[in-house]
Amino acid sequence: MKKNLARILGLTAVALAAAQAMAADLKIGFISSLSGPVAALGVPYEKGIRAAIAEHPEIGGRKVQLIVLDDASDPTTAGRNARKLVVEDKVDVLIGTSGVPGAMAIASVARELNTPLISPTPVTIPGPEGAWTVTVSQPFQLMVAGVVERMQKSGVKTVAFIGFSDALGDLAYDSLVKSAEKAGIKVVANERYARSDSSVAGQVLKIVAQRPDAVFAGNSGTPGALPYLALAERGYKGKIYGTHGLINADFVRVGGASIEGLQVPSGPVLVADQLPDSNPIKKVSMGFRSAYQKVNGAVPTDAFSSYTYDAYLLLADAASRTKGEPGTPQYRSALRDAIASTKELVGTHGIYTFKPDDRYGSDQRGVVIVQMNKGQWKLVP
Repeated sequence: MKKNLARILGLTAVALAAAQAMAADLKIGFISSLSGPVAALGVPYEKGIRAAIAEHPEIGGRKVQLIVLDDASDPTTAGRNARKLVVEDKVDVLIGTSGVPGAMAIASVARELNTPLISPTPVTIPGPEGAWTVTVSQPFQLMVAGVVERMQKSGVKTVAFIGFSDALGDLAYDSLVKSAEKAGIKVVANERYARSDSSVAGQVLKIVAQRPDAVFAGNSGTPGALPYLALAERGYKGKIYGTHGLINADFVRVGGASIEGLQVPSGPVLVADQLPDSNPIKKVSMGFRSAYQKVNGAVPTDAFSSYTYDAYLLLADAASRTKGEPGTPQYRSALRDAIASTKELVGTHGIYTFKPDDRYGSDQRGVVIVQMNKGQWKLVP
């Protein structure tokens, strides 16, 4: 009897150990700009994913292990961090980073090392090079098209562009040109500046000389306030527009009175309480706000933390459909396929469906236009 009991206990212990081995941790390699010029976006990104993990610490019975690295707003560091996370830490998925150049660097590593990347930043990598990357941020073309539609309704005939002298600026400008041409709006200027610049006076002088009906800025974060400050100093009275990269507390603080009336596109999460109850995004967005407040002690005032929250929801949904053992090339490949086959997943910024030829999951349901009104973003009907 004692021998049988010992044998049963031994077999139970073996089975338990096997089960524990099967339930290996799911490792997330998270890269964000926690310092440097893009930190105004990067810090909220980290807060968002920590809120998501606090709310859902396990995925499919597996404990989630988060490894966070700061890329200091440097694309080269972002790529180096990605390589370390995959090669040394054996992560199953990469999430990051806070700027388009850095996200492109990570995407290159993800493709080389066959590791799925969920980017909270809009990044377009066509063809096979982008096969391991998806993004939960709305594509610039979709967001800018929403802004141009608003310009058209407001009677804008000419618009000047000012933006970053990097990939994000190029993306914003190209999107503006395509949408403006269709709407019969002429783009009369293309001025650029570096994220680290402290003045855009020269660029704004050239813009004001053109007397455009409106100015559209293709930038993000705190450095995104520079053009609006300079326009206000020059007494510009035309309409002002921007991208969804401007929705954060630091930008609002720095921009002050110069951004009054500014209209930008946003995901529905920013104005979730103003959405009808019939909108499925409202429930998820309000849930995000609650989770964020529990972890960070205050409600979110940006639109960036919710992108990484959505990235985690996407990962959780895909991982629940992925078979295999985390930490292996086979699992990473299967996870990539599961992410790419996601359909009608409700997040805070939209309802995600991915297609083989489109690595963005958002559609028009993920776009609203908001306007700055006395320090608060308000939904434009």
